[in-house]
Amino acid sequence: MDPEQRLAVIQRGVIRELARYGREFTLDDTVLRGPGSTAVAFREHADAAGGGHVDLGFVLGLGNAEAPVVWDCAAGLGTTEEEKLDNAVRMWAGTTAATVIELLDHQGRYGDHLRLPQLAGWHAVQGPATVFGFQSARLSGWLGEHELLPELAAELTPELTDPRLNGVKIFLGGRTGDEVAEVRVNGTVAHGASRALGALDWPRGERFCWARLFVLLAAEGSPLEAARAAETRPPTPQAAPAGPDPLAVRGGRLSRWWQTRRAGQ
Repeated sequence: MDPEQRLAVIQRGVIRELARYGREFTLDDTVLRGPGSTAVAFREHADAAGGGHVDLGFVLGLGNAEAPVVWDCAAGLGTTEEEKLDNAVRMWAGTTAATVIELLDHQGRYGDHLRLPQLAGWHAVQGPATVFGFQSARLSGWLGEHELLPELAAELTPELTDPRLNGVKIFLGGRTGDEVAEVRVNGTVAHGASRALGALDWPRGERFCWARLFVLLAAEGSPLEAARAAETRPPTPQAAPAGPDPLAVRGGRLSRWWQTRRAGQ
C-alpha cells in the first residue's frame, strides 16, 4: 500500500472507532475534526510499509498551538497490511483514545480517576487495558489484582516533563525468556520505569501474551479544564459497544481494571 492508501485506511478506522464512543469525526483535508476543538492528527510511522503501525495524535485544542496533543503509536496484527492497520487503530481507540475521552468527559465510563499520594499534584486517568495472545486469563487476572501506577510512580515522576499533561503507555508481556516491559512517557521510553515494570511479578508463560494500557497524568488545576469545557459533548453519550473485535476475540479484553477486579477474573 502506498502512503495515501494507508492514510485512508487509518482515517476510516478512526472515524468508525470513535463513533463507538458517540464522537462524530469528519475529514477536513488531512485532519479529522471532532466535537468542539478536538481532532485527530496523523504522521507516517518510520517503518510504516507493511508494518501495521500507526502514529495518531489526539488534539485537545485545534487551532491553539499551545494546546496539548496526546501522541501515541500502536501496532496491529493481521494477515494483510490493511487488516494490521485496522487492528492498530482499534487498539489505539480502545486504550489511548478511550483514556482521552474519559479525561474530557470526566464521568467514569471509560476509565478510572485516581489521585495517588505517590503522584502528588497529578490527576491520573487510568484507561482500559487490552490483553491479547495465548492463555491471557493469567495476565488479565494479575492486572485486575494489581495497581501499576503506585509501583511505577517513583520512576515515572522525573519523566513528567510537560507541566500540563503527560501520556503514559505501558506495554508488558511476551513469554519466559523473551519478555517485553516498556513504559513510554509522551512517546519516549522511560528506562527507569521500564526496568521497574520488568521487575514486577506479572505472570510469564511458555506462550506469547501481552497487555497494553494508557494513562494520562494531568496537573491539578491546569488549564486543561478549559479544553474539557470547550468540547461539545453529544446529547446522548454512548458507551463503547460490547461487540467482538478481532483482538478481543484472540486474547480476551479488560474493559477496565476495576471491572476485572469486580468480576473476580
